[in-house]
Amino acid sequence: MTPKSAMVFAAGKGTRMGQLTATTPKPMIRVRDRPLLDHALDLIDAAGVQTTVVNTHYLGRQIHAHLENRDVTCIHEDELLETGGGLKNALPLLGHDPVITLNSDAVWTGSNPISTLCGMWDPIQMDALLLLIPRANARGYTRDGDFIIGPDGQISRGAGDVYSGAQIIRTDGLAQINDKAFSLNTLWDDMLAKGRVFGVLHDGGWCDVGHPQGIAVAEEMLGEPNHV
Repeated sequence: MTPKSAMVFAAGKGTRMGQLTATTPKPMIRVRDRPLLDHALDLIDAAGVQTTVVNTHYLGRQIHAHLENRDVTCIHEDELLETGGGLKNALPLLGHDPVITLNSDAVWTGSNPISTLCGMWDPIQMDALLLLIPRANARGYTRDGDFIIGPDGQISRGAGDVYSGAQIIRTDGLAQINDKAFSLNTLWDDMLAKGRVFGVLHDGGWCDVGHPQGIAVAEEMLGEPNHV
């Protein structure tokens, strides 16, 4: 089942990019001569999602202008709301059914990650389904990993696979969080405690483009034979 709505997070300041984001928002940084944001939106479009929302904050006018002729709704945040607060703020546009969320600072090869999530989504047993990257396949990533997948597909926190920035998630629990700005980790923690968070591994490549060195690594990955 493909959720009807998706949100792309594009509001951050991109401080890890240094001078590259002094005058350009991180989602507009180019990889293989295309903005990172376009790489993300193409995946959502190819999966057949009906409604796509992009949140903005830092240098948001550039993103709004870039998306002017694309079937996307932009929602500007006067202050940074983080991932959880940003998703909650966008619910009037997204609706209250489960939604896809996608970070805008990575590129992919292999199967469409959104289609992979939709193919594995089970609303009966899941409150969230996270797409994970085997640590050895996570290019441009320097930490130890985020989650461990159990034999039944449930995940727990720990140094294992890397959260890719793509997921399907129920949004009902956002109403119980009173903070205006907060991370999705707050919502995940409640879901994890109930055994309702699952993971699926991506079958291709993935590169974090959150820092300048990641641009060259991402372009090299996309140039390799047999990428999709």
